[in-house]
Amino acid sequence: MARAAKAHAMPPWVLNAGSAPPVPPVASQLPQPAKVPAVDVAALASEYAATGQTAAAQALSGGPQLLVFVSLSMPEGALLRLVEQGARAKAVLLLRGLEGGSLVKTMAHVHKLLGQRQVALQIDPQAFDRFGVRQVPTFVLLREGGKGQDCGAGTCFAPDAYLSVAGDVTIDYALEHITSRAPRFAREARVFLNRLKE
Repeated sequence: MARAAKAHAMPPWVLNAGSAPPVPPVASQLPQPAKVPAVDVAALASEYAATGQTAAAQALSGGPQLLVFVSLSMPEGALLRLVEQGARAKAVLLLRGLEGGSLVKTMAHVHKLLGQRQVALQIDPQAFDRFGVRQVPTFVLLREGGKGQDCGAGTCFAPDAYLSVAGDVTIDYALEHITSRAPRFAREARVFLNRLKE
């Protein structure tokens, strides 16, 4: 008998005479998450697809190339300076991967960073390995006529086809450093320095 009473116990409001059953919450009155503007990932992706080729393909298309390896975790001021100079110099900015593993988060951050600037920015983890990039920013200057070769799943360049400089500096500072320390790359460096002076 006691077991049956336990198994079929009455709700507490029935046992307390005169009390009403609890009112269930109304969904529309519950706290709502903050409204965040939606990010149109497809539109952002098509914007960046319009820039065309991968950095390696661009390097093979003729003329010297300047690759600037960056990270979205860098200080915002340093990133903005590199984006602004990269747009003027017609450099390619490269990221290793997605911010926090999220494409939406990455695209939103990149879109905010670039604004209306016309600059090529690509996600290319293989390029970091290809050029031995261990810190950001790293600046890689590829010579005109530098021939890429197939290696593994990507393209590799001969050691005399490029020069890299790493450090928390601006693009013009890195190029001036290359000009003074590696005269054989001075002609290529001046192409980008001249664009920055325009």
